[in-house]
Amino acid sequence: MSRRRILASLLGACLLASALLGPAGASAHPLGNFTINHLSQVRISKGRVEVHYILDQAEIPTFQEIQSFDRDGDGRIDGGERGSLLTQKLGEIGSGLKLSEGGRRLAFGAPSDASLSFPAGQAGLRLTRVEADFSAALPATAGRVGFDDETYAARVGWKAIQVLPGEGTDVRSSVPSSDPTDGLRAYPVDLLQSPPDLHTASFAVSPGEGRVSAPDAPDGGAATTDRAQDGFAGALAGGNTHGWLVLLLLAAAAGWGALHALSPGHGKSMVAAYLVGSRGTPRHAAILGVTVTITHTFAVFALGLITLFASQYVLPEDLYPWLGIASGVSVIVVGFAVMRSRFLRWRSLRRHDHGHSHSHSHDHSHAPPEGPITMRGLLALGVSGGAVPCPSALVVLIAAISQHRVGLGMVLILAFSVGLAATLTGVGLAVLYGGRVIERLRPERRLLGARFAGALPAISASLIVLAGTLITLRAIPQLG
Repeated sequence: MSRRRILASLLGACLLASALLGPAGASAHPLGNFTINHLSQVRISKGRVEVHYILDQAEIPTFQEIQSFDRDGDGRIDGGERGSLLTQKLGEIGSGLKLSEGGRRLAFGAPSDASLSFPAGQAGLRLTRVEADFSAALPATAGRVGFDDETYAARVGWKAIQVLPGEGTDVRSSVPSSDPTDGLRAYPVDLLQSPPDLHTASFAVSPGEGRVSAPDAPDGGAATTDRAQDGFAGALAGGNTHGWLVLLLLAAAAGWGALHALSPGHGKSMVAAYLVGSRGTPRHAAILGVTVTITHTFAVFALGLITLFASQYVLPEDLYPWLGIASGVSVIVVGFAVMRSRFLRWRSLRRHDHGHSHSHSHDHSHAPPEGPITMRGLLALGVSGGAVPCPSALVVLIAAISQHRVGLGMVLILAFSVGLAATLTGVGLAVLYGGRVIERLRPERRLLGARFAGALPAISASLIVLAGTLITLRAIPQLG
């Protein structure tokens, strides 16, 4: 192996290690714009149970509902449309709240003090916030009360139950008495990746003075109310975009795509390792970049169509884990293919050296050439790098549709994908050309590097397999 290849292999290994071991906080929650979050605050008093229910619905499900209730097509819900939506939401919530006492089912009455609002979200889209009170009569001799919140059970999001002090009772609760979100207005940063998923609560009730015994709520650190967290998602949040402003917007979208690719888990290290392990060239790096661009753009458009027209059959957020698994498995396959080619070359070299030792007339100038890089491997790695669409890109597409600027949204997503691919291509080129630095090394360092030359291609392939395995393992828990 050449000295340039040695250094390039080391650079690829370092890039992959930094991506695998680096912090994962760059993307707090990949499904944030899909979430339906809800909190049930339960208060048990003498002879009565009261539940204050809070719903915080993210941009994409809000957009889907607005589309279905927007009869005049102006992108807003007014008057009777708002009342119809609130009635539907209260029906969904009421059917999902279950109350029991001593094993007997208790019925909630009609909701009261219900309100519906649409706070501002990302990219000029809206959120949905619903608050309502539900109450039920409780026998005076009640001793054990059960509560189940089965609302929106199939949707991802923050799902919590909180117990509050009542009147004339002491309650021992299985759920916390505090709420770190201030009524789903601000979410603890440390819990965004693993939000609570509480559906069931039990309460031991006895006569008392309003004392509550409950477990501590998880400490999630500082809370955030910032729903933007991504400059690209805010690209369409402003006013008109005409003339030179469109060009600036496109340049900004490409820049955000390039920065987005620098965050962990976006394939830059796998690109480097693959190009190193397979004798890549700048042309191969460019093919990878183009493939990532096309795949990511197509993935965003496809998921957007599902969001608009097929969400009653399949939830868009349910596709993300499967896309992650497919991406990880394809990376593993590519890694094993590279590993196999390295093994075949090693075996060929062994045979060549054996034949050389028995032939005095052998030409001493060259070893058997390495096998060429395969287009199948390039395409597989490029597709895996772009198959999981960025949620912010999907938000931009949905925002463009809601503002009747579909063409601009599609061009912005293409620019974002080009920026993403440019970073991956740049990483590949940096690794390929980085070997020139080895020429400045001292002779003793060159000798040390040569000792590791035979092992580095196999290490490169092993790192690709490891990266694919981690991608797959991270996606599997999200299937539930």
